[in-house]
Amino acid sequence: MPEEQPYYGKHGEPRKYDPTFKGPIYNRGCTDIVCCIFFIICILGYFAVGILAWTQGDPRKVIYPTDSRGQFCGQAGTPLETKPLLFYFNIMKCASPMVLLEFQCPTTQMCVEKCPDKFMTLLKAYTNKEDFKYYKNFCKEGLEGLTVTQILSSGLCPAMLTPSKPFTRRCFPALDQKKGGEITVGNNSKFDDGEGNIRDAKDLVAGVKNATVVIEARQVVMKIFEDYTQSWYWILIGLVIAMLISLLFIVLLRFLAGIMVWVMIVMVILVIGYGIVHCSMEYVSLKSEAGSNVTLKDLGFQTDFSVYLHIRQTWLAFIIILAIVEVIIILLLIFLRNRILIAIALIKEASRAIGYVMSALFYPLFTFALLSIVIAYWAVTAVFLSTSNQPIYKVFNETACDHSRKICEPANFSTSSMKAECPDSKCLFAFYGGETVYHKYLIGLQFYNVFLFFWCANFVTALGQMTLAGAFASYYWALVKPDDMPAFPIFSSLGRSLRYHTGSLAFGSLILSIIQIIRVLLEYIDHKLQGTQNKCTKFLLCCLKCCFWCLEKFIKFINRNAYIMVAIYGKNFCTSAKDAFFLLMRNMIRVAVLDKVTDFLLFLGKLLIVGLVGIFAFFFFSGRVKAFENTAPNLHYYWVPILTVVVGSYLIAHGFFSVYAMCVDTLFLCFCEDLERNDGSLARPYYMSASLHDILSENKAVEETEEPTQSSTHQPDDQDVQLKQ
Repeated sequence: MPEEQPYYGKHGEPRKYDPTFKGPIYNRGCTDIVCCIFFIICILGYFAVGILAWTQGDPRKVIYPTDSRGQFCGQAGTPLETKPLLFYFNIMKCASPMVLLEFQCPTTQMCVEKCPDKFMTLLKAYTNKEDFKYYKNFCKEGLEGLTVTQILSSGLCPAMLTPSKPFTRRCFPALDQKKGGEITVGNNSKFDDGEGNIRDAKDLVAGVKNATVVIEARQVVMKIFEDYTQSWYWILIGLVIAMLISLLFIVLLRFLAGIMVWVMIVMVILVIGYGIVHCSMEYVSLKSEAGSNVTLKDLGFQTDFSVYLHIRQTWLAFIIILAIVEVIIILLLIFLRNRILIAIALIKEASRAIGYVMSALFYPLFTFALLSIVIAYWAVTAVFLSTSNQPIYKVFNETACDHSRKICEPANFSTSSMKAECPDSKCLFAFYGGETVYHKYLIGLQFYNVFLFFWCANFVTALGQMTLAGAFASYYWALVKPDDMPAFPIFSSLGRSLRYHTGSLAFGSLILSIIQIIRVLLEYIDHKLQGTQNKCTKFLLCCLKCCFWCLEKFIKFINRNAYIMVAIYGKNFCTSAKDAFFLLMRNMIRVAVLDKVTDFLLFLGKLLIVGLVGIFAFFFFSGRVKAFENTAPNLHYYWVPILTVVVGSYLIAHGFFSVYAMCVDTLFLCFCEDLERNDGSLARPYYMSASLHDILSENKAVEETEEPTQSSTHQPDDQDVQLKQ
């Protein structure tokens, strides 16, 4: 007797039996053409923005520091090639509030070969021939025959030299070490600042420290950038290792699905357990060290993050976090043990499907390559856009002057009326900007660059989902496997997706991109209003961010299932999204019980790969293993490459495991459609295998409250095939 069809309620009409339906529709037409045309126009505009940025931008502004005349220090092929470092005449002026507005210290800056290593005043150096010869390395040309007063009034030399160290190709005062050349300040130390003012030497130290605070955030960023330049090669190797491990796991899942799932579960528990043990050992080892009992609250924010690793409370926090994660995973495994057995069987069925579509294992490499191109294009365009401004020079003056902070030209400033009216003024490089139409709309172009990056990245991800869905759907709806499957399922599905459904892919990714860009804007607004917002505004922004986060997750879920329906039936995006949503609502219990448990098991697989690669990266970059001491790069923050490798490993593992996730989701939707279309009789046999029907028909105690119990059926034999045809 054929099985009784379940009752579906008001969530749309179930699919009806169609004797002509044999899987993904091949005779289909183009969908969402308007959105396809709009997407192509936006892509062409994106290329135009890139070309415009490349013709206007100058990435040297990011690489090289710039002196007061806008020249690049250390640039090859220029007179400043041998002078790679930037020296500030009076770094105390970097503490001026104008720095926050104009992003440039209002003091003369020049390129030098090396930073000063001794404290010396111009007045003292002028009386000693050797000292003055050394002092000239930090002065402009044209000192011959001039007195100290004339030199200072002309701004040719700094009033004093401060022991400095190069950092990010800039000379910053070295006030943190007690070595030769250090500033020593007495109780009554005085100095002439070269501008007619007698200052206490303590003011020098205070001013330098204030300047350091102003540029501290930029220093941290530049340190991180330097760490990337030193470790990018090893980061790349770590990501390749993550890729090989992910590929190995996927291949083993194909042949040993049941064993590998249990191995993943046990290994995840062991890896987290090792993390708890290692943190406990570090916590105990710091017990006898002085200063290790300082609390994180008392320590405050430190730019050198390695300081936190010498605090016992840091390792205690790690222990607590890992222990909570361990307990949560173990409890989930205990309470979901029966569901896990069913999910493992579902993964086995997905492994059989992947066995017929082996090329699907390597498709994430294609997606990864496309995403790399999108990310690279966005990054390069962003750099060129941010460096496409022109150098702007302004008048800097200590005394009252009508032309102060006005734009000037350094080439003819000495003979200009501004210099005549303000004799002690200087024309210095202020910042990069411009007054043309291009420069006025530069912020808009940057916004367009970010938005198109989101859209293109989501489009590439959507293309991968629809391609895999079409390939696995062709497996499921093949009555005789693999005879009824296309010769190259992946290439056939990819061709259909690009030829007929570029508009649908663009439509779904556009909706998601709009939500993501709104989230970015909310974060930007929250950052701008930080410190000035009241509790009501803060609560409203928090609610908005939470709502749009939930909306983004929901849209991703709807898009994913909509692409599966588009791949099967070839309808437009909205119709497919509606059909997928109602189909899932008609099978809500199965979605909650099976689909999400399978996602949890696959997530454990990603967690295992990230944990293995992360542990290896930690021991390598931190130098904890003696064998790596001479190999590991010398870094400011060794957590920078570790964090990069961990995040990159997760993204790579996610890309490979997405094949299984997409296969499970596709088989699940096809199964639900199969139950609605067919009844298991000889005239209307199921397309699923008997084992898959048994898997998804289990958990009867739960499902009986929603729909009648279903019995298993057999795999269609040759007689069934003839009846079906």
